[in-house]
Amino acid sequence: MKEFKMYFRFVKPYRWLVAITLLIGMVKFAIPLAVPLFLQYAVDDILLADLPKDDKITRLVELIGLSFVLFVIVRYPVEYFRQYFAQLTTSRILFDLRNKLYGHLQRLSLRFYQERKSGEIISRMMNDAEQTKAIVETGMMNIWLDLFTLTIALAIMLNMNATLTLVAILILPFYGIAVIKLYKRLRSYARSRSAALADMQGYLNEHVIGIPVVKSFTLEQYEQKQFGIKNGKFLERALALTRWNALTNAIINTLTEIAPLLILLGGGYLVIMEHMTVGGFVAFYGYLDRLYAPLRRLVGASTELTQASASLERVMELLNEPPDVKDAEEAKPLAKVEGRIEFHDVSFRYREEAEFVLRDVNLAIEPGQTVAFVGMSGGGKSSLISLLPRFYDIQQGSIRIDGQDISKVTLHSLRSQIGMVLQDNILFSGSVRENIMLGNPEETEQNMLDAAMRANAHEFIMSLPQGYDTEIGERGVKLSGGQKQRIAIARVFLKDPAILVLDEATSALDLESEHLIQESLQALSDNRTTLVVAHRLSTITHANQIIVIERGAIVERGTHEYLMELNGAYARLYNVQNL
Repeated sequence: MKEFKMYFRFVKPYRWLVAITLLIGMVKFAIPLAVPLFLQYAVDDILLADLPKDDKITRLVELIGLSFVLFVIVRYPVEYFRQYFAQLTTSRILFDLRNKLYGHLQRLSLRFYQERKSGEIISRMMNDAEQTKAIVETGMMNIWLDLFTLTIALAIMLNMNATLTLVAILILPFYGIAVIKLYKRLRSYARSRSAALADMQGYLNEHVIGIPVVKSFTLEQYEQKQFGIKNGKFLERALALTRWNALTNAIINTLTEIAPLLILLGGGYLVIMEHMTVGGFVAFYGYLDRLYAPLRRLVGASTELTQASASLERVMELLNEPPDVKDAEEAKPLAKVEGRIEFHDVSFRYREEAEFVLRDVNLAIEPGQTVAFVGMSGGGKSSLISLLPRFYDIQQGSIRIDGQDISKVTLHSLRSQIGMVLQDNILFSGSVRENIMLGNPEETEQNMLDAAMRANAHEFIMSLPQGYDTEIGERGVKLSGGQKQRIAIARVFLKDPAILVLDEATSALDLESEHLIQESLQALSDNRTTLVVAHRLSTITHANQIIVIERGAIVERGTHEYLMELNGAYARLYNVQNL
């Protein structure tokens, strides 16, 4: 019920659209209820009546004329607007729901994304969200319209012949028993199928991105087999759901067919005994379909709603995922930043049950300084710099920028002051211009061009087929590693942050690209507090401080010259690289 309460918050703004759709639907469903009465009139008062042929023909033409007006001229716009408003309502609700989901995904921490497959998240946002529209379309519209139709049909049948009506509804208790018994397992089958689909989509998304690895290791046949296993699990669960649906429909339809046989027997007897006219029997039999057709739809709706509720559960589970990192209740914007950074007794671990990856880190960085972090892989360098923009929150100690505790300032103001250039920067499908403008979407075209020039990117961009309008493909696949890095650097130039973070920004590049990018990074780091994680120690000898981190702790700090004289961990690393 909690999930439905949350979902109805998205429905509430459109309650008047739902009401209008229901009113139009009542008219739409009421029109066919006139058909049996027309049949009764045609049989008793025209075909079997003791009238001259000319009068019969006249009455028949009048009846057909009235039927044409009602079933064609009136019904057409009613049918159109009923469908239109129903789809409009569900589409608007899905629009709001997906927007809310996407906004929530933006607030979730990196830890959430590291623990889940992107394909599974997309499946919940697209497939499961789409399934939830049945809650509105079926649960809030069609069910009530079917109950309306069923009630009117039952009232007319009781008015025509109460005894025969009781015979007609003898089957209803068996309907109720069948629904209660059969739908207990349907929800678990529907949820299991959705989970299998999400798992398959997650695998597909991951391995489409990794297709170069598949091809380079000639894993095509192996991957085909692995996908076949995932696909097979989905098929197995889908068929389990299908079998249960088929069983449900078979039982319900069999029960439905018993009623016409009983009515044929009872109604035929009444006509023979002259307690009912032929037209009355024909009309009553016609209403029998008007009674059981909504019942069949209600049973189908319960199947649909069971599957929709399973999808809703998965959607709301995502929407209820709490952000690990969020603004404090009284968080204030970070004031204009000069760039002094202080780590006080900082200890950090990724999970409560895990070991600390950083222990009692104390560090002071003055405005405009360049500080390099070096050490063996896994020592905690990247973990340390990821704490500055609060990608993760620390368990002990504090981190301050210009004396302000970063846990007490707004995330937006904090991250707007920090520019990051990583080893593998993410570029998005779209043009070169669009990717650079992500640094500051409000900036002018001229400032964007200046940023590209300062990043040594303008020349190669102009050599591309459409210059700045060239489409670079998903993750920038049409560009070289050096070109991608220069666009990423241009993006940071455009952002113009007070603090710069460089995480192995040149480690994966050739020497020529590295030279160009080092020039760009040098220009970028001027007059900014710069934190550098580097494996290639020759690139950070100019740093004001070099911090050596081993097993989560600072073991050495100082300038290049001082550390070389110290002849400790840094000197060993530097000498090994030179050799």
